[in-house]
Amino acid sequence: MSKDELVKIKTALISVSDKTGLDALAHYLNKNNTRIISTGGTAKYIENLGIEVDRVSDLTNFPEIMNGRVKTLNPLIYGGLLNRPLIDDEIQNELGIPNIDLIIVNLYPFEKTVTKEDATEEDAIENIDIGGPSMIRASAKNFYNKTIVTHPEDYEIVINELKNNDHSISYSMRKELALKAFKTTALYDSRIQSYFQIDKDNALPDILLLRLTKKNDLRYGENPHQQAGLYSDQVLNNQSLTGANIFQGKALSYNNFLDANTAMRCSQEFKDPCCVIVKHVNPCGVAIAENINEAYKKAFETDPESAFGGVIAVNRNVDQEFAINLINNQFLEVMIAPAYDDAAIEAFKEKENIRVISVEDYQKNNIDFQIQVIDGGFLIQDDDQKMVEMENLKVVTNKQPNEFQLEDLMFAWKVAKYVKSNAIVFARNLKTIGIGAGQMSRVNSAKIASLKAAAANLDTTGAVMASDGFFPFSDSIQMASDNGIGSIIQPGGSIKDQEVIDEANNKNISMVFTGMRHFRH
Repeated sequence: MSKDELVKIKTALISVSDKTGLDALAHYLNKNNTRIISTGGTAKYIENLGIEVDRVSDLTNFPEIMNGRVKTLNPLIYGGLLNRPLIDDEIQNELGIPNIDLIIVNLYPFEKTVTKEDATEEDAIENIDIGGPSMIRASAKNFYNKTIVTHPEDYEIVINELKNNDHSISYSMRKELALKAFKTTALYDSRIQSYFQIDKDNALPDILLLRLTKKNDLRYGENPHQQAGLYSDQVLNNQSLTGANIFQGKALSYNNFLDANTAMRCSQEFKDPCCVIVKHVNPCGVAIAENINEAYKKAFETDPESAFGGVIAVNRNVDQEFAINLINNQFLEVMIAPAYDDAAIEAFKEKENIRVISVEDYQKNNIDFQIQVIDGGFLIQDDDQKMVEMENLKVVTNKQPNEFQLEDLMFAWKVAKYVKSNAIVFARNLKTIGIGAGQMSRVNSAKIASLKAAAANLDTTGAVMASDGFFPFSDSIQMASDNGIGSIIQPGGSIKDQEVIDEANNKNISMVFTGMRHFRH
């Protein structure tokens, strides 16, 4: 067969779980004298449209059995999917195998089923489609002669193709739909594999299948010469950043998404009203307060210069007052919150380029794996979900932190988790007053935090300091003392811990160890 040859559609097999759009397609095929073969619920549905259907069970002379588990698994059906003109005509005529030109199949809703809160393993098993993927693969393999359609959104495209080609399908269309079909079965199988690979010992899988589907293209990546896209490994909903509600503004860029993710997840660490301002994937101001208006004011004061053009996240609904205060106070790229009232949305329209987005049910989603690309491969790790509790902090100095310092220490520690290593955070009264990020030397990060505080006219006397990693030398303690730091939180674990503890004692600084670090590269 020539690759440019049109294939006339005379017989269609339809077996679908999702009936969306099926009415129009079935009526069109019937109107154009296409024989329709179908199974179970799909056959009943088409018959209720007043369209004649040939049952698969009548064709195969074998009933559907085991509550529908076995319907299409029959040589007469697969012969009709895999036959080739001229090559297989003799055996086809000898065995009475019907020719099937068009195959319309979609699969049991496995992913939709297993994401339900009350879904059991038995529910998952019963929603593993067997006949569907087999028919799809057989038809896609034979795309020189067959047309396989797996998604309702393609029905209109197929109808238009039939209208324009005397009820025939072109080679290019058949190949395009076959590629989509192979993607469909690959994604379907990977989701099943992912569901059953859960390891009670939390071990990383020996084989990791990335089941990613593209939501949309982004304007470009980190730089204009790089291509970028937004992909998701799950059914998109408004409870995740990839499925966020977007109310206004330019399309979110690659860098916008990275900044928004840091801001959102940092704000989700706190139960009290919190505001996080992020610039270049680092928090530049974080605060918690009685309300988000006060939290924003405190966060902005940390580093007004860096806040310009930043991404802002709050963990409370946004009202008109907050929106007006924000847009009158600074330029920003993205605003993210659980929800907005109508007046707030209207207020943001004054600055139409601000991306205003919401993520409902503003709770942290579990991220199965973090992935970094290296030359020739990938580095995989599970997400950094752990957080030390206050009662598990170990006081290692002679001086004990007081109640207010302990609250500030925990606050600063949570912020440090989202600052690029080496991370140093100065904080007081549940507000950051200086942040140093991404330096090769930890003491240099401490110097930057000090400089940031000085630039914002914020007094560091009596503040606390958080370090995402241990101090290899006591020089950072000297730096803390020079800035009037009253208490320090750090992981501990250095071979020079005692030297660092001794220096803290000498400077009359209290210090606690967490026993865990939060590097962020």
